[in-house]
Amino acid sequence: MQLLRVAWALTGAAICCFLLLLIHSHLLKEGQLAAGTCEIVTLDRDSSQPRRTIARQTARCACKKGQIAGTTRARPACVDAGIVRKKQWCEMVPCLEDEGCDLLVNKSGWTCTQPGGRVKTTTAL
Repeated sequence: MQLLRVAWALTGAAICCFLLLLIHSHLLKEGQLAAGTCEIVTLDRDSSQPRRTIARQTARCACKKGQIAGTTRARPACVDAGIVRKKQWCEMVPCLEDEGCDLLVNKSGWTCTQPGGRVKTTTAL
């Protein structure tokens, strides 16, 4: 009898989990992002100039209250809105782990310097 109760309880729990998953999938319809996440929508590269590549990226984010679309570890991410408002770009940790971050003089963006000396410059629109 005890084994039957356990079996029914496990079956009920499995059905409950399945229903929660089903409800969640209906709430997050196709094309919607979960809160606090971003996705890259477009990525264009222009290598027409020697020794220089210009990349333009558009991201779509569903940020939580107090956050805004930004960059973390060279990927689009939701970051604290105060970082963007104050233009303290390096506080959002935009560069990869082995790169150093420096603000541009006019605070219009930042540079990520790799150990070999290669510099990637990013400007915010």
